[in-house]
Amino acid sequence: MSLPNHRATGPRLSASATGALMAVTSMSAVQLGLALSVPLVDRLGALGTTGLRMAWAGVLLLVLVRPRPRDFTGRDLRACTALGAVSAGMMICFMLAVTRLPLGTASALEFLGPLAVSLYGSLHGPSRGRTRWAAMAALGVVALTEPWHGGIDAAGAGFAVAAASCWAAYILLTQRVGDSVTGLGGLAVSMPVAGLVGLLAAAPSDLAHVTWRLLAAMLGLAALSAALPFALEFLALRRLTTSAFGTLMSLEPAVALLAGLLVLGQIPALASAAGVALVVTAGIGATRTGVRPSPAPPEPHHALTPTTASSPSG
Repeated sequence: MSLPNHRATGPRLSASATGALMAVTSMSAVQLGLALSVPLVDRLGALGTTGLRMAWAGVLLLVLVRPRPRDFTGRDLRACTALGAVSAGMMICFMLAVTRLPLGTASALEFLGPLAVSLYGSLHGPSRGRTRWAAMAALGVVALTEPWHGGIDAAGAGFAVAAASCWAAYILLTQRVGDSVTGLGGLAVSMPVAGLVGLLAAAPSDLAHVTWRLLAAMLGLAALSAALPFALEFLALRRLTTSAFGTLMSLEPAVALLAGLLVLGQIPALASAAGVALVVTAGIGATRTGVRPSPAPPEPHHALTPTTASSPSG
C-alpha cells in the first residue's frame, strides 16, 4: 500500500506578479545603467556609448545562450532581425533625447509608445477596464514632466517620440519572438543585430576615443543595462498581455526619478512625487488584470510535416 506523497509547498507568485517583478527589475537596471553612463557619454558621445553597450550585450548573449540555427524558421529570423533593428532605434533615439532633455521628461515622452500599446489592447481586448489604468498612468507622466513650466527642445522631443514608436514595436515583436522561439534564442539573435546597427550609427568618429578601460566599463554596463533587462522583458512578456506590460512600463519615469535621486542627487518636486504615486497605482492595477494565458509550446522546426510546413499561417 502506497502512502500519498504530500510535498510541502510555499506560497508561489502568480504569473502576473512574476511578470511584474521581472519588468520592474528590468526598468531598475536600465535606469541605474543610464545614470552610471553619464561620465562615459561625455567621453564617447551618445552614439558611441549606446553602440558599444549594444555590441557588448550582443556578444554576451551569443556566448551565454548559443542559439542553434536549426531552431529558427526563416520567418523567425526575419522577426528577430526586425526586433534587433527596433531595439537599436529605441536605445539610440532615447540616448539622443537624454542629451537634450531632462531624464524624466525624455522617459515620459518615450512612455507614449507603451501607453499606445496599452490603450489599443484595452479597447480591443477582453477588458475595457484597463483604460482607466492607462489614463491614470498618463496623468502621472504629466505630473512628472510638469509641462506647464515652459517649452522643451524640439529635436529632443522628436528623438523621444521616435524612441516611443520603436518601444511600441519592440513590445509587440518581443512577444511575437518570445512565443515562437524557445528560451532566449530569439533575444540572442536580435541583440547582435542591434549591436551591429548601433556600431554603424556610431561611426568611426564616435569611437575614436575608445580605450581598453572604457571597453571594460562598457562590458559591465552592457550586462547591467542591456543584456539583463532585455532578457527579463522577454520572460515578462510571456506572462503578461501586451496591454498590461505597456501600462506597467509607466513606472519607467518614476524609476528614472528614483535613480536620479539616489545616483545623481536630484531631489524631486512635489508634483513629481504625485506623479510617482499615480504611476505606481496604475502599474498595480495593470498587473492585477494583465495575466496572459500560457502560449502553446512551439513545435520543433525540424519535425514539421510537409503539410504543416506549407501552411500559409506558419
